[in-house]
Parts: sequence; structure tokens; C-alpha cells
Amino acid sequence: MRWMHAAGRGLLVVAVLLAGYAGFGAHPRGAADGDAGSMKGRGPMTLVTAGDLTEYLGPLLDDWNRGRPKERVTLVELPDSADETRAQMISELRSGSDRFDVLNIDVAWTSEFAAAGWVRPLKPDRFPLDTFLPPVVDTATFDGRLYAVPYVTNAGLLYYRSDILERAGEQPPRTWAELARQARTLAPEYGMDGYAGQFLPYEGLTVNATEAVHSAGGSFLRDDGAKVSVDSAAARSGLEFLAGGVRDGWISPEARGYKEEESRQAFQDGRLLFLRNWPYVYSVAGAKGSKVAGKFGAAPLPGPSGPGTSVLGGSNLAVSSRSRHPESAADLISYLTSERVQRQVLTEGSLPPVRAALYEDPALVRDFPYLPTLRQSVLAAEPRPKSPQYDQVSLAVQAVVQDVMALRQTPEQAVARLSRELGSISRKG
Repeated sequence: MRWMHAAGRGLLVVAVLLAGYAGFGAHPRGAADGDAGSMKGRGPMTLVTAGDLTEYLGPLLDDWNRGRPKERVTLVELPDSADETRAQMISELRSGSDRFDVLNIDVAWTSEFAAAGWVRPLKPDRFPLDTFLPPVVDTATFDGRLYAVPYVTNAGLLYYRSDILERAGEQPPRTWAELARQARTLAPEYGMDGYAGQFLPYEGLTVNATEAVHSAGGSFLRDDGAKVSVDSAAARSGLEFLAGGVRDGWISPEARGYKEEESRQAFQDGRLLFLRNWPYVYSVAGAKGSKVAGKFGAAPLPGPSGPGTSVLGGSNLAVSSRSRHPESAADLISYLTSERVQRQVLTEGSLPPVRAALYEDPALVRDFPYLPTLRQSVLAAEPRPKSPQYDQVSLAVQAVVQDVMALRQTPEQAVARLSRELGSISRKG
């Protein structure tokens, strides 16, 4: 959930927010319980999410609460670290607590939460899924059933210094070979590094590695984590793209310590020719005072022979299996994914919406020029590996790819090792 990590403060930054949940204890009770709580499946609720700084969600929930006072929503704000948020959610859910009703979860957690029985299956015809960008719906399913509803989405983009490419008479790279050539030859002329993504061993490295492998036509897992598929020529090719960048010098050693914000800062400071990052960078790097304002553009990620495949980021809304008011919870999800609210998610929260029509709205495109490129990237994007043991899968990918990018293991050795380790994780599950 990209926006659960550090991001451009006040823009597409961390999660969804509201400071001010004072009780932080059991499910809201009181006068409303005696009245609304008596309605079947209806009554007051909590919405739990990671911390954020954008302060757009509060007014949305205020509107809901004014219109449905017997189904009042209280926001529970957890830490803005995705790992800490996940840990706290799981601790509550494992305990059997009914404290949470609606959970705002990273798209990569849907399979884990569904397989564990922590979230309820949902009726697809209750939500306007046909109005969403098609790939985002896949992130909300597990084992052929809908367990969540997409709320915000995200896809990686390639940021490039348009001024430098224009001087060289070059177009933004569409293939890995073009990217490597331009990063290797143009960047040194300006005292810059060639290319960076998020290569520190954390979830960002899993995302970058998954994009490389998927762009080459490979995968780590199939069939919702039941089948290990990483030992392939395509997966080796994807890892070789990353290893080759380090070996040939167009990915600098410093880039292997970058997360989102470190890489964004390097690009914004004029130290990078190319950057893989999320859409929030467009607004932050283009703001007044930025060294690269007016000097960069964004394009789809390149692949072996044309546009590559991004990983889908974002978050989904799910209903806790322990919710005492699941009907109200489902209605709240419908409200938060309505077109009116989704428009506000973009305009007030600077978060990419899931409604397809908003990406072609002329007024929105004028204010958010990256929307057509982001739409193209989302439509070509794929989820991270689906698995009930996703956290273990991600840790295994990070460890192996770290060794590949440190040139301690070849891509051939890496896919063989990953095949063994992912097979072991799958058997344990």
C-alpha cells in the first residue's frame, strides 16, 4: 500500500488519516447501540486504517455521520508504517476482537486476511465493480471470491529528465535496452546517476523485483500461491535486468539503499536521470522550489521489448468477520467507492482513484496531468504474488534479490534458490 509508506508530505503521502481517535479501545457503544444496534447487521462502526497526513478522510466520514447518525463511523488510526499497521490489525483479528468493522488494507494483504478467515466474503453485485479499472478488482479476490472492494490504486511510473533527453534528441525509453543505453551514456555527461528504484531490502524491493520479472513474462507464484513458478527463463531475465544495471554501473551502489522517499529526493535534487516510483512524485517534484520542476516527465515502465508491467499498489476495503454490523460496513464501503467520493479521494487526498471514468475527465486531467499515463500503467499492471503467507514470500524475495543486486548470486542461482524457498513456504501453509 504505497501510501502507507512515506510519501510526499501533504500529497500522496502515507495512508488515510484523521488525527483524533481518542478512545482507541472497544467497539463504539452507548446510546446508539440500544437503537441502531438492534437493526439486523446495522449500527455504529469503526474504520481502521494506517496513519496519514493528508486530512481528507475526516470530512468524508463527517458527511456519512450527518446522514446516518445511527450508523456512525469512528476512525481508528494506526501507525503510518505498513508493517506496524499490519501487525496491529492481525493482533486484534487473531484475538477474536470485534473492535474493527471496516479494514483499509494493502492490496497485497487481501489473500492473507481472506485465507485466515479474518474478513468476510462480499457479494459482487452489491458494488459497482464494472466501473472500476479492471486490474484493481483482481487484487480484491482470493480463491475465486470477492473479499474486499478496491478503494485506491497505484502503479509504478518511470520519471525522466525531459530537458536532458530533449537536448540529446532522445525519446523516453520504452525498452530495457534503451533505458540502459541512455542511463549509461547520458547520465555521466551531467554528473548524474542513471537509474534508481526502491532497492533497499523491504517491501519496495519486492515490488521492483516483481515488476522486472512480470515485465519479462515471468512470475513467482500462480494459482493464489498454490504453485511456485519462479524457476523460468523469464524470471532469470527479469533479475538479470537489475543485476546488469549494477554490474554495468547505471544503477549506483547508493541506489541499493533507497526506499521511496530517498529515491524521490535523489531525483528531485537532480542526481538521477531516471527514477521508478509512484504517482505522488509527480506533484512533489513539480512543486515550486523543486530543482526539477518543469524539467521532467513520466512514462510507463519499460520492458524487454516495449512497455513493461507495473505492480498494482493501493488499498482495499474489507469487512471484518467479527463485525457486529456488517450491513452498515458494506454500505460504508459503497459510499467510499462511489464516484463522488472517489473524485474527492483524488482532488482532496491526491490518491489515485479506482473509478475508470475519472482518468478521462478533462478537468481532472488538467489538474493531474499524469492521469492518462497512470491509467495506461494500471491497465497493464498486475498484483504482487498472491499467497496466504505473503509476508514470508516477500521476505524471501527481498533476501534473494538483495544478493542478486549485490552480485553475490547470479540470476540462475537466485531463481533456483527462490524456487526452493517459496516451495517450502507454500508447503508450510
